[in-house]
Amino acid sequence: MDHEALALEMRGLREQVTGITDTAVAAADGLLIAADTADSIDPEGLAALAAAGLGLARRTAQATDRGTLRQTVTYGSHGCAAFYAVGDTALMVVLGDEGIDVDRLHRATQPALDRIGSILTHKAAEGV
Repeated sequence: MDHEALALEMRGLREQVTGITDTAVAAADGLLIAADTADSIDPEGLAALAAAGLGLARRTAQATDRGTLRQTVTYGSHGCAAFYAVGDTALMVVLGDEGIDVDRLHRATQPALDRIGSILTHKAAEGV
């Protein structure tokens, strides 16, 4: 797998959107693929929690006839956690501080998600 390409995508997103503090890419089952997180964040735990949350959000979207889930955001007193579907098999989680512009984040994330999906699809096509 091209871990460097994934790292470049995560760093590029952080450079585009002020307020991003951490990012991770995980398989839909919660296994960590790549992370750019602070030492205070457990990337494997983050991946597992993000997968569980995204799974619930997907089921909620389906049960309420809202279509295919694109993203979900959880807001806390110190910022937010945004979870994005990368196709059916992966996800990206982005943590932001309380000053992050979530609308800007959503706009900047879509092209990165497309590229991450291509990177992951290329990996699957190689059988790695």
